[in-house]
Amino acid sequence: MSTDPFLQAAIGEARLGLETGGIPIGSVLVIDGEIVGRGHNQRVQQGSVVLHAEMDCLENAGRLPAAHYREATLYSTLSPCDMCSGAALLYGIPHIVVGENRSFRGPEDYVRSRGVELTVMDNPECISLMEDFMAAHPDLWNEDIGE
Repeated sequence: MSTDPFLQAAIGEARLGLETGGIPIGSVLVIDGEIVGRGHNQRVQQGSVVLHAEMDCLENAGRLPAAHYREATLYSTLSPCDMCSGAALLYGIPHIVVGENRSFRGPEDYVRSRGVELTVMDNPECISLMEDFMAAHPDLWNEDIGE
């Protein structure tokens, strides 16, 4: 289990998403060693087409000056998809920490090619959360990733 407190906070968000009937993916935005935004995938709970964990996290962080994003680290329990990676690129977030990318791999090479430091933790807790969910709810998972 990771001892990184920020990844643990993202895992807590993923568990909250699962407990409320959604997909267990969580995210936190960290600036200067403090969590400024938290979120979890809420597509099911809110009937939303865009509320992936990272999008919910950024929304919950609220409107920030551009300079703050350039000092931030975005944590996500799962490799961010094209939409969420695009949001990180748009706001110039320089570092993304990914809990795992075995269940799903977003455009990591592209994100790196744009100068973002991307760290994959290969966290067993993140892996088991997604494996268990995908086995129990394959249709919902496929809907979430657009398949």
